[in-house]
Amino acid sequence: MNDRVVPEPQRRRRRPTKQGTVLSAEVIVSTALRLLHQHGSEALTVRRLGAALGADPSAIYRYFHSTDDLLLAIADELIGHAQQDWRATGDWQADLRGIGLRLHAAYQAHPQAALLAAYRTTGRAHETRAVETILGILRGAGFPDPEAVAIYHAFVDQGLAFAAQDAAAAALPDAARAADLDVWRRHYARLTPETHPHIAATARLLVTDMRHSGYPLALDLLLAAAATRLQQRLGAPH
Repeated sequence: MNDRVVPEPQRRRRRPTKQGTVLSAEVIVSTALRLLHQHGSEALTVRRLGAALGADPSAIYRYFHSTDDLLLAIADELIGHAQQDWRATGDWQADLRGIGLRLHAAYQAHPQAALLAAYRTTGRAHETRAVETILGILRGAGFPDPEAVAIYHAFVDQGLAFAAQDAAAAALPDAARAADLDVWRRHYARLTPETHPHIAATARLLVTDMRHSGYPLALDLLLAAAATRLQQRLGAPH
């Protein structure tokens, strides 16, 4: 793709595609997400998108001037998925926990897209709304602005890092993912107390726990640490 993007008023396709679809940025992004889910990153090309949409590939230039432009829109769409139906409770820790878990779940629902998009900064509508919401929660809880920004940074980076890592595991072929998980049973669970006493003592727990993401606990630990910092700053029980 190149920079031949068409101005906004001229974007809407007046006639449906061969599949009866009227093109829009939203339709292209949803189709790209579907192709990524089915075929991986190699699906993110103008040719394959055009074929899936039943449209000439050049029509996509009306909405996105490059594949990177489209990728940023995909990243922003995943952030938008995480915010659907979210409502603040007034409890800052519960609200941030809910946002973090929703973001993680949105990326896990589209692991191939997450591998390409989790580390991008879009500056678009959904991301901007998320930044405003998270900072508002932290400032409303009483964090001074420097502390609010620092915790926002840690919160978002932690969530996106886990999202990318867990998405990479989810995107593995089934056989490879199963083999990786089975290492805990085939190797670690067979180590002896004489050579590896700590692994041997916890082997059964490792076999079970390593099948799940560590993100929920990591998120709780971060929020608990943030609450302690806030309590220390306010000098009052939290």
